[in-house]
Amino acid sequence: MDDLIPTSPDVIASESSALSTLETDEHEVNRRLRAQYAEIAQLAGGLAHEIRNPLSTMGLNLDLIAEDLENPETPRERRILHKIERLRRETYRLHNILEDFLRFARVQEIEDKKPTNLNEIVDYLCDFREPQAATNGIVIRTQFAKDLPPVMLDDALFKQALLNLILNAEHAMPDGGELILKTRQEGPWNILDVIDTGNGMTEEVRARVFDAFYSTRPGGSGLGLPTTRKIVEAHGGTISVQSVPGKGSQFTVRLPSAEPHQEQG
Repeated sequence: MDDLIPTSPDVIASESSALSTLETDEHEVNRRLRAQYAEIAQLAGGLAHEIRNPLSTMGLNLDLIAEDLENPETPRERRILHKIERLRRETYRLHNILEDFLRFARVQEIEDKKPTNLNEIVDYLCDFREPQAATNGIVIRTQFAKDLPPVMLDDALFKQALLNLILNAEHAMPDGGELILKTRQEGPWNILDVIDTGNGMTEEVRARVFDAFYSTRPGGSGLGLPTTRKIVEAHGGTISVQSVPGKGSQFTVRLPSAEPHQEQG
């Protein structure tokens, strides 16, 4: 049996070389994919900019026309104003979709990261959203882990990701409810749970919730949660969701700690 086990230094060196080649090839493929994605994102972003400029001009002119017809005196003027208002709403909707798309396309590799206290980011956004949430009958609660190590974050970008999660939770609770944000540490990870007591999701919806342009909300762009996932992954983290129809949903964000994890002896 021993004769069947290759122990030759030449064989070991050959296997090591083959493994190194595979790792190099994989790195090169990933590099090319990132470069291709960056090029596509740049082209898409440029196209969106080209659309946004005339769209903004259209919106401005529609606003001016609506002002001229602010007090319609004839049935014809009222019909025209009604059509103008419909065009304005569609123009604003398209503008919002473009803005969401540009945010989605811009998220690539993040370089401007610094050690950040996750609890402070969560507390800031909860304080920001609390007045509006309260008017919708939503109570926001926080549960912060003590001595949570810092995480490397692009502050402004991660705030956008978290705001998307909070807004998504609020939309899931049209009749009010409770929104809970909890932080904890699990090994080398800082973890944030965003929990709502809203409508919940079916398995079909849950499976597609991070797909671009997929939305179950009328007027939704379907880019909020996909953008959040891109931002989290660009920080080296992951995001997942659990949901029970009629009871609510829980989004879990895992981010690598900036400090090495020390095993407890």
